[in-house]
Amino acid sequence: MRRLRRRDGRAQRGVAGPGQQVKAHQADLVVAVGGGSAIDVAKATAVLAANGGTAYDYFGVDRVPRPGLPVIAMPTTAGTGAEATPNAIFTNTRTQVKEGIVSPYMMPAVAIVDPELTLTAPPGVTAATGMDALTHAVESFTSVKAAPTTDLFAAEAIRRIGRSIRTAVFRGGDLAARTDMALGSLYAGIAICNAGTGAVHAMAYPLGGQFRVPHGIANASLLPHVLPWNLQGSVEKFAQVARLLGEPVDGLSALAAAERAVAAIQRLCADLGIPSRLSAFGVREEHIPAMAAAAHATRRLMDNNPRNLTVEEVEAIYRSAL
Repeated sequence: MRRLRRRDGRAQRGVAGPGQQVKAHQADLVVAVGGGSAIDVAKATAVLAANGGTAYDYFGVDRVPRPGLPVIAMPTTAGTGAEATPNAIFTNTRTQVKEGIVSPYMMPAVAIVDPELTLTAPPGVTAATGMDALTHAVESFTSVKAAPTTDLFAAEAIRRIGRSIRTAVFRGGDLAARTDMALGSLYAGIAICNAGTGAVHAMAYPLGGQFRVPHGIANASLLPHVLPWNLQGSVEKFAQVARLLGEPVDGLSALAAAERAVAAIQRLCADLGIPSRLSAFGVREEHIPAMAAAAHATRRLMDNNPRNLTVEEVEAIYRSAL
């Protein structure tokens, strides 16, 4: 890496950050090839090259003052949909909680989504990232900010991921399944741009920040525990989720159909080998109050949730997941 230089030309202690390196090389654009984390780093790097500072300066919503360099995003996993979102998520090492840089200036200029780039993703990565995409789709579909336009993308994402994720995980060379997953991830990313995500993501942030649980695994582990609480806030939408997942719901009441959606997602997580207990990550009872406070304070996400959750209810969900 290139060392920083002082104004007098002498070497300065330390290593240049990625934004400074890009600026020093007079780059015209940034190309991101990789999973969601790689794409998020590229988006932030492009912004830092034009705006200066560090990521800490821009955590939050609409804090980036001007556009960065253009970014071309080429995802190699089907999960975050980062190629189509104005977000970049990082661990704030000062607070040990994941936080986002959210700005229209973080949106890639070009997204090249080629399912062949995901064919070599291992089963574990495919399961974790695929469940991340499904979480995006379900949360945006049931968000209080959902609209007919976001529902189009979220519903299609649920349908494609639901029918293909098992095949993509257990027969990774199946291009049709990989295509469904790549498009499902992209569509879910488009949906969350406008409808946002909810309590699952808010509660996953402390897991990622404090316990270094990968984002997809954190979401997938919490999803089966959060959905039973959210169901009452959006019964009709969850009934539609059941239909999109291929559940037999004809003749059932909306509530019974909605319960089928929750059961189907719980079964899917079990089939894919997703850890169902937070204790597997080292979470203990004494960690829960601080985790719940941090999650509940993430209003950017919690305010989208279909059910208003108190901090005590967030604690109860964490405890049910222990």
